[in-house]
Amino acid sequence: MRIGLLTEGGYPYVGGEGGLWCDRLVRGLDRHEFDVYAFSSGEAQEDAGWVPLPPQVGRVRTAPLWTAEDDGVVHGRRARRCFSEHYGELAAVLCAATPEADRFATALLGLAELARDEGGLVAALRSETAVRALERACRAPGARRTEARVPDLLTVAAHLERALRPLSLDWYEEDGLGAVDLCHAAAGGVTALPGLLAHHFFGIPFLVTEYGVRLRTHYLTRPDSSPAVRSLLAAFHGALASETYHRAAFVTPGNTHARRWQERCGADRSKVRTVYPGMDAAPFAEAGESPETADPHTLVWVGRVEPAKDLVSLLHAFAAIRKEEPRTRLRIVGGPADPEGAAYLGHCRALAAQLFPDEAEGPHSVGANPVSFEETGGPDLPTRTAAYASAAVTVLSSVVEGFPAGLVEAMFCGRATVSTDVGAVVEAIGGTGLVVPPRNPRALADACVSLLRDPERRARLGAAARARALELFTVDQNIAAFHGIYLEIVARTPARRLPLDGTGSPLPFAAPAEAHVPGHWTEPTPRAVPTWATQTPVPATETVR
Repeated sequence: MRIGLLTEGGYPYVGGEGGLWCDRLVRGLDRHEFDVYAFSSGEAQEDAGWVPLPPQVGRVRTAPLWTAEDDGVVHGRRARRCFSEHYGELAAVLCAATPEADRFATALLGLAELARDEGGLVAALRSETAVRALERACRAPGARRTEARVPDLLTVAAHLERALRPLSLDWYEEDGLGAVDLCHAAAGGVTALPGLLAHHFFGIPFLVTEYGVRLRTHYLTRPDSSPAVRSLLAAFHGALASETYHRAAFVTPGNTHARRWQERCGADRSKVRTVYPGMDAAPFAEAGESPETADPHTLVWVGRVEPAKDLVSLLHAFAAIRKEEPRTRLRIVGGPADPEGAAYLGHCRALAAQLFPDEAEGPHSVGANPVSFEETGGPDLPTRTAAYASAAVTVLSSVVEGFPAGLVEAMFCGRATVSTDVGAVVEAIGGTGLVVPPRNPRALADACVSLLRDPERRARLGAAARARALELFTVDQNIAAFHGIYLEIVARTPARRLPLDGTGSPLPFAAPAEAHVPGHWTEPTPRAVPTWATQTPVPATETVR
């Protein structure tokens, strides 16, 4: 079959987020043909180029979401009136006290049809008409009190313009997304919008995969915005997510934590299939098969240094561990990804120096700190595998976590783990490691000490963790799951052929006009049947008494 793969800031760009997962999916399903429709996240990403593409990728079409030049389209009076009507409806839904899904879908798809007919809406979405429509909706009777000021309205209009840029693309043609058998969006939100439009224009089924729920990410960002801006943008992204989940053939979260978010936002439980991320277990095979190489007195933390990882609690917990087990050492392996992370790393180094003054065995020897901050790539730690293999226990101390990929890597290495109960940690561990509450150094220390003192328990938990990881989190299981879902979707989708009459001519009015009207009310509902009509008819030869 022919798959339209929708990505944003990832595949096929070098270093894109989620690019490795998409590349493994495309290469693993080599019996199918893939057309990649990708949104770039910046000029630097476009300049870096693409990863090598396998032969099953037949076409790649890209578009930047970070910028949009004026398309030069001049709208006539009728188009301007239609835009004002549809955009006004969209704004009214965002400002309404109670969301109306059908009304949002009608407005969004009305804008999509107008963009397709007129060649784009870039200028219209940036116009004063859009800002005035938002202002009228916020001031209308019955609208929720947002107290939006003019700068707030300008901010919201600019954000909506960026989010609705996919409407103006030329992807929605018979030889574009209309030619694929199904669309697979590698993320929700704006990434899935082309799939929603292909479903509207051509009836193409689409699948949404979210290993990180975009709506949740949006809620956790933009803390510097005013309450009015956050309220209106949350309403837009919530309505878009709800409509996407409703129209998708299947929604595939990467864990139960993400699944709960999707169901809360309107995803039908019968259409949600959890598919765990696929990770390559080969680099960790040697460490997993030789657990005796680990230092029994060493703890290791591996990840990206940032405040959400709560290394401060880990250092305080390690201070308590040293009182119980003085020979224990802690290796913190990883570096920061941004200036905030760099500042946090400096704070953690200072705290470690304060909690653990350099210790020397004698008056003439050089002291060393029991906490080391390291990065992979050097002779001591060439890879992350070497970091996990060097320690008896792997520790995760996060206060915010999605799917704990680093924890799964430790499981592949057959190492016992101590983790905080956040995100999908419990689901990933499944009873093969110790889990403690977040921001609780005392509990974290007690769990680590119990494993350091019990090598047999460490071995049992490590073996069970490796077996669980090999069963649930490999690339093979991920590819097999999506292969089955692809077949199920296509098997449920009617063939898109024009109905013909007995002479082979197109059959007029074969599809009722209301079938093209967006809205949930158009779905068929069972008709009430009178009870007398369900009775078994009496044969004519028998006498009715």
